[in-house]
Amino acid sequence: MSSEKDRPIFIKRVVGKGAKGHHGGAWKLAYADFMTAMMAFFLLMWLLSSTSPVQRRGIAEYFNMPLKAAMVGGKTVGMDSSIITGGGRDISSPDPGTTRMTDARTPRNEVDEEALRQATTELERREQVRLHDLQVKLMAAIEANPTLQQFKQQIRIESTQQGLRIEIVDTQKRPMFALSSDSVQPYMRDILREIGRTLNDVPNRIVVQGHTDAVKYAGGEKGYSNWELSADRANASRRELIAGGMDEAKVLRVLGLASTQNLNKQNPLDPENRRISVIVLNQRSEAAMLREDGTRGAVFDNAPARADAAPLFNRLAN
Repeated sequence: MSSEKDRPIFIKRVVGKGAKGHHGGAWKLAYADFMTAMMAFFLLMWLLSSTSPVQRRGIAEYFNMPLKAAMVGGKTVGMDSSIITGGGRDISSPDPGTTRMTDARTPRNEVDEEALRQATTELERREQVRLHDLQVKLMAAIEANPTLQQFKQQIRIESTQQGLRIEIVDTQKRPMFALSSDSVQPYMRDILREIGRTLNDVPNRIVVQGHTDAVKYAGGEKGYSNWELSADRANASRRELIAGGMDEAKVLRVLGLASTQNLNKQNPLDPENRRISVIVLNQRSEAAMLREDGTRGAVFDNAPARADAAPLFNRLAN
């Protein structure tokens, strides 16, 4: 009897069919980790796309250098021939101002020139994108304006080596100016003022050119000729661009070219040879014109930029 009293008693409880166990929230943590990783990945891709090739190369070199070598020196950060292992100027050289060589035995000035070339290429690429956006915006403005849309066949926009060229071409049925005059026709005024408003979207400067056909005046070169007429029409176009809201300081040159640059070279008397050209200069062309005038130094060449070239780089980088 005593042995039966000492026997343990087990109580069995049956859980009802309606109750269900708790499954846990481990999947939520895994999903949150996945979303965090994806956000970090896309953030990294965005940051890499917004950096220049020079910056990306610098970041790669930073991570490729071992931490121990960076702290204690070695072949990765200095030359074996140097008295002091590590970076900095090679003080073993007797010549003053001599700088150490890189691991690839490339002089520092060549590295600087290569960096300058890459920076110049990147700046020119950005400028091409900006001028292309300007072209798209001008075409969209013409399409959106019912008054200008009927004259779009006379408006030609194309990219050239100088930049973006906008031409308003004359026709026999729809002249841009009064006959033998610089008086602007109303539709031509609307076109120029719309262009003037849009040109303020880019920092580039412009050149306004006037062209005529080869029809000569009775007085010839001794009196009022196509040279004076083309220059007067170009200047009248400049005034309309400014009246449309363009900054007056954007104008670099106003030229009258008479009939020296005909569109239809086979027929110098063709009415389409009478036209106004507005050239939005790229930085290379602007620097070349300023260099010809002797007002500024060269910027876009293979030589290191001079101190007076810095403002042009700053304008383009913004």
